[in-house]
Amino acid sequence: MAELVDTPHGPSRVHLHPVDAPRAALVLGHGAAGGVEPPDLVGAAEAANDAGLSVALLEQPYRVAGRRRPAPARQLDEAWLAVVPLLFPDLPLIVGGRSLGARVACRTAPEAAAVAVLCLAFPVHPPGKPEKTRLSELDAVTLPTLVVQGERDPFGIPPPGPNRQVVLIPGTHSLRSSSTVASPVSDWLARLLPNAA
Repeated sequence: MAELVDTPHGPSRVHLHPVDAPRAALVLGHGAAGGVEPPDLVGAAEAANDAGLSVALLEQPYRVAGRRRPAPARQLDEAWLAVVPLLFPDLPLIVGGRSLGARVACRTAPEAAAVAVLCLAFPVHPPGKPEKTRLSELDAVTLPTLVVQGERDPFGIPPPGPNRQVVLIPGTHSLRSSSTVASPVSDWLARLLPNAA
């Protein structure tokens, strides 16, 4: 089921995938030009549901308005933070997303009171421009973090970190196999929330 939620930058659309008696919740954002239907988001959502987590897939206002070009980072973060804390206020919250959505989740994790971050295809740098790194956004996250990345991603591959696990799977920036994404997400959730299954 989907519902519209007001933000300072227009309505956001939230696609809810609840479970009975959830132990935690996962909120995922989409990539820059995509919606919430890509296989990696679907695989992560299914893995979380199977682990006993309720899931919300959040569409940013610019996508709800029919635009393909992303809003500025500040607006993306503000819209995200206007919605995420309202969704599952009584549950431990994991935030994340694919590509652009992963960047938003990393930047806003403290304000969202998240307990962990899930990144799918984190865009370390624009293709062919490794000098324009965005790794600082990922490095700033001190929470347990899983990055699922295509082994041939032209946007780069982040290194592991003290609280960061990086799992490489077949593919590029488009992670086209939901089951291949679901497997490392399931394993990570089982370790992160051992009583969730």
